[in-house]
Amino acid sequence: MRAVIFDIDGTLLDSVDLHARAWVEAFAHFGVETDEAKVRSQIGKGGDELMPEFLPAERIEREGKEIEGFRSDLFKKKYLPEVRPFPAVRPLFERLHEAGLKIALASSGKGPEVERYQEILGIADLVDVATSSDDADRSKPHPDIFEAAVKKLEGLGKDDMIVVGDTPYDAEAASKAGLRTVGLLCGGFPEADLSAAGCIAIYRDPQDLLDGFESSPLAKG
Repeated sequence: MRAVIFDIDGTLLDSVDLHARAWVEAFAHFGVETDEAKVRSQIGKGGDELMPEFLPAERIEREGKEIEGFRSDLFKKKYLPEVRPFPAVRPLFERLHEAGLKIALASSGKGPEVERYQEILGIADLVDVATSSDDADRSKPHPDIFEAAVKKLEGLGKDDMIVVGDTPYDAEAASKAGLRTVGLLCGGFPEADLSAAGCIAIYRDPQDLLDGFESSPLAKG
């Protein structure tokens, strides 16, 4: 193993519930009633893949950009200040660097959001590559974001890389990109869902992954 590609929301940051609330509030602003649990089950996808679960195609065509823009501004102003890292993210990244592994981030968020997340996590100096929705035509569960990360990790083959994510959409997208996935439960998805999506190993959170690093798929062989 020579590189690890991390999802961010729900994997490194405790932000899934906050994203769900922002979407529910944004939909309500535009007169669309939604169930928070159902919205939460879609977090991990980008807006282009999430909105079709709740809106007809013609309304997305007409108002999709406005709704997503409202949601993005709402999240930044109201919910982003509440976002916190999961335990041991920086120590895990430091351990990966000690092992000689490169670290990439692959998020469905926009570029400025990914930069802000790195500040919140305190890991900017440890990240080798970062990709966002700005690097992809389609969001997860499409493979575009992971394929962009692979491209930026120049000189490394896909067999040298592994993805760490918290949703079935991460595992599905990674599989389409020819990558394996380690799942984390801290994003709230059931272990059975992560296993069914193809995760080759599952850990509780970054701390658990760090504690079991030597026997994990991330350990350098």
